[in-house]
Amino acid sequence: MVQSFHNNQPIYLQIVQRLCRQVLRGELGAGDKLPSVRDLAVQMGVNPNTVQRVYTELERLEVAETRRGLGTFITEQENRLQRLREELMEQQIKNFIHDMREMGFDAEEIVDGVQKALKNS
Repeated sequence: MVQSFHNNQPIYLQIVQRLCRQVLRGELGAGDKLPSVRDLAVQMGVNPNTVQRVYTELERLEVAETRRGLGTFITEQENRLQRLREELMEQQIKNFIHDMREMGFDAEEIVDGVQKALKNS
């Protein structure tokens, strides 16, 4: 199934984010094998070079590791996956706060809005 991508960010980073979110949701667990470069390229509807860049970036982030002759796997280092979870949460919160402040909301209004939203969810 070909995926859709937006134009404001490189495709490889969008795929990295999607895979990281799959890890956070538990769809991909520690030690799970990722699809081959060619298979993921077909699934995503992108060039295999893009997927190779994705896997390189996942290795740089220490989220995945390539085992020669076997493929690419999600790291088995649970502490790294926990750090990834915390880093992604922190980044989302920073982005949210930045956007809210750009719209003119102060800290108290932001907190009140979040509390109301949590009660209604």
